[in-house]
Amino acid sequence: MATFVHGPVRVSVPATSANLGPGFDALGLALSLRDELVGEVVSSGLSVTTEGEGASTVPADESHLVVRAMRAAFDAMGCTPPGLSLSCFNAVPHSRGLGSSSAAIVGGIWLARALVAGGRLLMDDDACFQLAATLEGHPDNVAAAVYGGFVISGASGASGSSGESAESGSDGGRFFAVPSGVDPRVSTVAFVPPAGVPTTLARKLLPETVPHDDAAANSGRAALLVAALGAHPEHLLLATQDLLHQDYRTQAMPESLRLMHRLRADGIAAVVSGAGPTVLAFSAGHRGAACQTELQARCPDGWTALHLTVERDGVLVR
Repeated sequence: MATFVHGPVRVSVPATSANLGPGFDALGLALSLRDELVGEVVSSGLSVTTEGEGASTVPADESHLVVRAMRAAFDAMGCTPPGLSLSCFNAVPHSRGLGSSSAAIVGGIWLARALVAGGRLLMDDDACFQLAATLEGHPDNVAAAVYGGFVISGASGASGSSGESAESGSDGGRFFAVPSGVDPRVSTVAFVPPAGVPTTLARKLLPETVPHDDAAANSGRAALLVAALGAHPEHLLLATQDLLHQDYRTQAMPESLRLMHRLRADGIAAVVSGAGPTVLAFSAGHRGAACQTELQARCPDGWTALHLTVERDGVLVR
């Protein structure tokens, strides 16, 4: 029978940006904005409180995404706590393409493991990552949330046109995640619009097939992006060019696509962050801090500009 730790446990999870232009469902980057979760095993019942982002909209019952992730992790470890108390302090905007659902899932799994005495013996980090990617449906955001920095991920032996059907173990495959280096000159500005777009809606706008030439071009850009982020940020504009998913989503986020194209026309490496509608612009190289000031001045009225550095650490148990 499992033994639970006494007292509260705190977990911190970073925001993430996926795709980064051409790396659809494969590339993820952790960013310097964090959700904080505090959990405790109590004698009975469930208490959930939320502050910050989503405080007025997220549920306070078993349907809360952090609670669902915690329950999945407890089940994987073969234990059931008598009661739970959960407090969420959210900084990551919801439905904006900055990995809020991945932060909730990863945070819930790590929180559950930390609340079980000897939890690391029951679930190692890879088992937690596999569960998180399965719950999310694709690994790009959760990989960056788990490992921090820049991560290349996917499903070995599994297939799925949009990543939503890939699960750990399907076709005998598992999710993989490989961290890759990031040049210290690289930072970002996230342009966050006032209204969100559900990921499910953004995915429904994608075509079933794409031209072979477009797929080949994206493959080359994605490979170049790994090199550009790692040591050659002068190539970020070309490396972030996408032909597979961003423009197909114009109907759902026209202002985001207009902003992205305006920035790119001016030589700024800008992409739709994840499924959008946030626009992420990269700052690096000889322009340095001056570029940050210039970028933030490009923020549309009513939007929020966030200067976010690359977060080297993934999920942390405090």
